[in-house]
Amino acid sequence: MFQLEVRSLGKSFDGAGPILESIDFDVAKGEFLVILGPSGCGKTTLLRIIAGLEKADAGEIHIAGKNVTDIEPKYRDVAMVFQSYALYPHMTVFENLAFALKIRKLPREQIKANVKQTARLIGLFEYLNRKPKQLSGGQRQRVALGRAIIREPALFLFDEPLSNLDAELRMKMRSELLALHRRVGGTSLYVTHDQVEALSLADRIIILNGGKQIGPEKPRALYDNPPDTFVASFLGNPGMNLLKGVVDETGRQIMLGNEISVPNPGQLTVGQNVMYGFRPEHCSLSENGQIPAEIIAYEDSGKEYIVELSGPAGSKVFCLSHVCPVAGEKVRLAVEHICVFDGQTLKSIYHR
Repeated sequence: MFQLEVRSLGKSFDGAGPILESIDFDVAKGEFLVILGPSGCGKTTLLRIIAGLEKADAGEIHIAGKNVTDIEPKYRDVAMVFQSYALYPHMTVFENLAFALKIRKLPREQIKANVKQTARLIGLFEYLNRKPKQLSGGQRQRVALGRAIIREPALFLFDEPLSNLDAELRMKMRSELLALHRRVGGTSLYVTHDQVEALSLADRIIILNGGKQIGPEKPRALYDNPPDTFVASFLGNPGMNLLKGVVDETGRQIMLGNEISVPNPGQLTVGQNVMYGFRPEHCSLSENGQIPAEIIAYEDSGKEYIVELSGPAGSKVFCLSHVCPVAGEKVRLAVEHICVFDGQTLKSIYHR
């Protein structure tokens, strides 16, 4: 049995085009599934529909084998963690954690024991008497996580819970969140626009684009072999380099401009329009490279240089280098791993 089943879900607002279209996926018990996509793609709407805070126009939702499509949120057995923490400011950490258990009218001693156990789990046992304003952002987020964990729900829903934290704390909280997920053994659906979060947390990822889903798929599979040019350019920082090309009349070469050619990998036909893709980390500055380019600028990231170049037919290309580049220098790029996409459908047709 799947812990969450979403079937043919659709949603539109005020007669506009669909914000969600035929969304269909399952989440296994204990799985951590991430919904990833740009702003406005329908991620939060999808989460709110699953939580019961929005009503779908079409489709069904099953949680732990139960059809909850038309059931009120309080009867769905889900716990939601918000971007804004949503803590009660007048309550202590203890009272915030205990609130859901008091609503259930659990015995006082059981509530006390559960709160202490949860506080130890989230590393806030020493802070039980503090109020939210006396805590750091990371500690407040732990309280929000603890308030969800203590309920022992059938499903955890996370709506960009780490986006308010600074970069260093966000990285630390990602590790803590994943460790908590594994210890608790819950089933989680996590919404984010941050691809680093998605790639580091997810067992599988669904990418939303224009209300349509791509996946679910393993993070590494999406990154190494993207199904289309949107995923190729969306995942990665910088994203995959994509150069327009056409297979020449001999069928042996892909022309990336008037005089620049690369080998046809053997899957393409004469005259076929393609997008020739490779990631910045899969190309290097080399005298023996096949693709001529000119260095425009670079950024020093500390461990390496992110180099921006002008490529074939004025295209923009990025590569990584451990040697400080020189702006204006003419260079050649050697490419190790490629992905080729159909020029019309933009779907993947080859990867190596």
